[in-house]
Amino acid sequence: MATKRDYYEVLGVAKNAAEDDIKKAYRKLAMKFHPDRNQGDDAKAAEEKFKEAKEAYEMLSDPQKKAAYDQYGHAGVDPNMRGGGPGAEGFGGFAEAFGDVFGDLFGGRRGAGGGGGRQVYRGNDLSYAMEITLEEAAYGKDAQLRIPSWDECNTCHGSGAKPGTSAKTCGTCGGSGTVHMRQGFFSVQQTCPHCRGTGKIIPEPCTTCHGVGKIKTQKTLEVRIPGGIDDGMRIRSAGNGEPGTNGGPAGDLFIEVRLKKHEVFQREGDDLHCEVPISFVTAALGGEIGVPVLGEKEPGEVNIDIPEGTQAGKQFRLRGKGIKGVRSSYPGDLYCHISIETPVKLTEHQRKLLKEFDDSVKKGGSKHSPNTESFADKLRGFFKA
Repeated sequence: MATKRDYYEVLGVAKNAAEDDIKKAYRKLAMKFHPDRNQGDDAKAAEEKFKEAKEAYEMLSDPQKKAAYDQYGHAGVDPNMRGGGPGAEGFGGFAEAFGDVFGDLFGGRRGAGGGGGRQVYRGNDLSYAMEITLEEAAYGKDAQLRIPSWDECNTCHGSGAKPGTSAKTCGTCGGSGTVHMRQGFFSVQQTCPHCRGTGKIIPEPCTTCHGVGKIKTQKTLEVRIPGGIDDGMRIRSAGNGEPGTNGGPAGDLFIEVRLKKHEVFQREGDDLHCEVPISFVTAALGGEIGVPVLGEKEPGEVNIDIPEGTQAGKQFRLRGKGIKGVRSSYPGDLYCHISIETPVKLTEHQRKLLKEFDDSVKKGGSKHSPNTESFADKLRGFFKA
C-alpha cells in the first residue's frame, strides 16, 4: 500500500496555517482537479488528486482531527479508529468549504433558505430608465413611477389551486424542494425540477393566476431624484423589484437617470459649458454682456465684461456657477466659449461702410491684425521650403 503524503504538503500550506488559508488552498485544488474539468488520459490522475485534497481538507478543517494528526500523524486519524474512511462522514466539511461553487459550475442552485425545507429565493431586480432635464438634475425633483407589481389572486387567495382543490406534496422531493444528484463519487443538491423548489404540486391550477397564486398589476411609486444627479447614475429603491419565491425577499428597483439634451448648456461632471455669440463690434470694442446660469434654485443671468480685441474661441470661467453634484461639497464652474457672429443680409450702405473700415485696417498693417500677418509669414516660409 502506498504511503500517504503529508496533509499539509497535499494542500501546500504550513502547519501553522489559519483556517481560512486551509480552506482557500482546498478550493483552489478542488477547482483544478475536479473530475468534470479533467477528461481523457488525465482523468484518473486528476480524480486521485481531488480525493487526496478532499481527505486532507476534511482532516485539517476539523480541530479535533487536526490536533490528533499534528500529534500522531496519519496514525492519529486512522479511519479504522473511527469506523470508516474519510468519505464515510458525508459532505459536511466539503460543502462548507466550497459553498456555491459546485452549484454554479454544474447546475446546482442554492436558495436563501439554506438546508432543509423549501428553498427560498430572492426576487429579481428591476431596472427603469428615467429621462430628466438638466434643470431637474440640478435642483432635484419628486417623481411618480408606474412599475409592475403583484397582488394576491382573488380567486384562489394565493394558493394557486383551483377553488375546491388543494396543492399536494411533491412526490419527487418529498416536499423539501430539493433533490440530490449524483455526479461521479459525490452528490450535488439542486432545486427540484418538478415543483421548482416549492415542495408542492398543483394538480388543478387556478384559471385566473395559472397556479402562481398572484396576478401582475401596476403600482405608483414616489421617488425623490436628488439634486446634482448626473447622467448614468442609478437610484436604488429597496424591495420594489420582483417578489421572492417561497417567502423570499423581494428584489430591488434600480432607476437609471438619463439627461435630455439641453438647448444652452452641456454638462461635464459638475461643470457646465455654453457657447456665447457676440457681434464683431463687441469683440473689437469690448463691452458687457449677459450670460445664462442655472443658479442655486432657479435659472438666472449674470454679466461678464468682454475686453477690447476679444478673439473667437476665448473662454471665460465663472467659478461656482456650475452644478453641485450629489457627492460634491461645492458647485462646479461655468465655462463660456465666445463665438463671433458674422453679420448677414447687409444693406448697400452697410457694405460700403465695411469696405471703408477694411481699407483703413489694412493700412494700419500688423498692429490691427497680428494673427493674419503671422499666418502670412508662415505661408511664405512654407512655400519657400
